[in-house]
Amino acid sequence: MKRYILLLLVLVTTMTSCSIDDEQNFYLEVIPIDSVITPEEFVLGEPHVISITYTRPNFCYEFNDFYYEIDGNERTVAVVNTVYTNVSCIQNTEAVTVDLNFTPTSNETYIFKFYKGEDDMGQDEYFLVEIPVVNE
Repeated sequence: MKRYILLLLVLVTTMTSCSIDDEQNFYLEVIPIDSVITPEEFVLGEPHVISITYTRPNFCYEFNDFYYEIDGNERTVAVVNTVYTNVSCIQNTEAVTVDLNFTPTSNETYIFKFYKGEDDMGQDEYFLVEIPVVNE
């Protein structure tokens, strides 16, 4: 996961390095997920919403996108925030909920790995959720 995050950051840096303004006023940061709400099951071919809650450290953090990796029927998901550096920030934490839309394309059970941070040894930790797929 760290390799993909580094690749994402290098890509963003490369895309913004040709800017006329040499000051970069933001960076991207992966934020640990606190909780998820998922359906009990998916219906094949129908869209579903997965609600993801994380803690925004302060108001300089703004939801940007999901880190989303596919490996067969396994999905690794993390929240990516834009962190603005050119503004003063109110230092209040806030719980933020964002929705991930997902449409299953296979009859097999999907395994979601939601990034919840690192342990004391610096190893990535995940919430693992298995969601079966049914035909309506």
